[in-house]
Amino acid sequence: MLSRRSFLGGPALVGRLSAARRPNLLFLIADDHRHDVLGAAGNRRAETPNLDRLARQGTRFSHHYVNYPMCTPSRQSVLTGRLPHACGVPLLSSVLADEQLTIAEQLREAGYLTAAFGKMHFNRRPAPGIHGFEIAFVDGAFQKAWRAEVKPRPVAPEIAVKPPWRPFRDPARIWLNADKLPYPRYEEDMAGTFLARKAAAFLRKPPKRPFAAWVSFFEPHSPFDFPIEYRDRFDPAQFAAPRPGPEDAGQIPLIFRELSERDKQGIIAAYYTSVAFLDRNIGLVLDALAEAGLEEDTLVVYWGDNGYSLGEHGRFEKHCFYEPAVRVPLILRFPGRIPAGRVVEGMTESLDLAPTLVELVGAPPLAGMQGESLVPHLEASGQARGRDHVFSEYLHNEELMIRTRRWKLIYCSGRRKRDDGYETERPTPGRYLRLFDLERDPGEFTDRSASYPEVTAELMELALARFRATHPEASREPPGLSTADALDWYLRPRPAS
Repeated sequence: MLSRRSFLGGPALVGRLSAARRPNLLFLIADDHRHDVLGAAGNRRAETPNLDRLARQGTRFSHHYVNYPMCTPSRQSVLTGRLPHACGVPLLSSVLADEQLTIAEQLREAGYLTAAFGKMHFNRRPAPGIHGFEIAFVDGAFQKAWRAEVKPRPVAPEIAVKPPWRPFRDPARIWLNADKLPYPRYEEDMAGTFLARKAAAFLRKPPKRPFAAWVSFFEPHSPFDFPIEYRDRFDPAQFAAPRPGPEDAGQIPLIFRELSERDKQGIIAAYYTSVAFLDRNIGLVLDALAEAGLEEDTLVVYWGDNGYSLGEHGRFEKHCFYEPAVRVPLILRFPGRIPAGRVVEGMTESLDLAPTLVELVGAPPLAGMQGESLVPHLEASGQARGRDHVFSEYLHNEELMIRTRRWKLIYCSGRRKRDDGYETERPTPGRYLRLFDLERDPGEFTDRSASYPEVTAELMELALARFRATHPEASREPPGLSTADALDWYLRPRPAS
């Protein structure tokens, strides 16, 4: 049997890599890609040939969960290898402090050229060296370059296109693209295509030293952009919107209450179309890697920063803990190192990516990492069991999730008025919890907390243990608090101190 030491090459190989050339890293990120809109996951409607090919050539993690169902905290958690509350990024608008160490900084110290392209959610003006990236063609700088360099062809007036995106100001059906309208540009003029071309140009002329490149796409985030040429893909009538469950009425955000059945079908079709456009651009980047002769020397990672509900429980967003919102695609490919065609069904967290990446490329571990390496899942035996539970937090709403194979607990302090646009008729509902038996109720429709108080108590203690082991203010926890009061204390969002 291939041991972990021999799988990684052992100290001798790491030494040779240090002296010569470590593997490259290509980290591909999608914005709001849920786990099951993927052909490799068995979805016959999804048009994802490039991602399906990547999955066939590598290992796909089928039960991978983000540690925060929102972009900024989820991404910076992965970048630092620490939970959002631990790295000081508790909210969408939070800025990662310079003193927080990142994977990019660690890889740069190990001799890598580090680069980032696209949508990184840094929430600050990008500059070379930001969070360890020598090349930072991201966020505002990327958008400015796209508008300056790409002169779009005019679109014929008879082609209906989407209006400017104005979430929460326009009705939800408009900013969620229920009419399945294309962005007013052709494929070659789209921001996603521009991003793929820039990343491809980097790969075709790689540096002399190993590189670690993040390529972060905008799709399929609402309003589910896709070009003019894609406007006839996916007939909305082919989709059926999920029906809310008997206990869902009170938790459906007000903003979705007026959506019609036809609106919901159109939103789902627009999302699938945007995923197809994303896949096309993923293919451009992967093709450039192959054309440069770098496939054998490059660890490729594909990851979604959070999921997205497409009508489940009446929701069309991600700011919650139902499965579609927190379960995301994760694919790793590294020829000769990572098994091809394997599907790992054990539960994993995005927190596990940082220790995995540094281990696979032979770089030193990042100080303070709180995840578990996924390398045991990639060994020849393939017998790793995965985590016995996964944890996720949504501090915008002072809410958390603990999920085991059978059970899912969702707990909320209920005291923080929602400021994310998804309030219900009770903006501050007070403390609540829900316990779902996923074996008997995979759709998460029936709260079983009253029937299983011992399971509820056990999972609440498990959540509290995760906070106490990872929170920078754990030593200041007030004495004598009940479990629920202690959870409320930890769930309060705090910026980096």
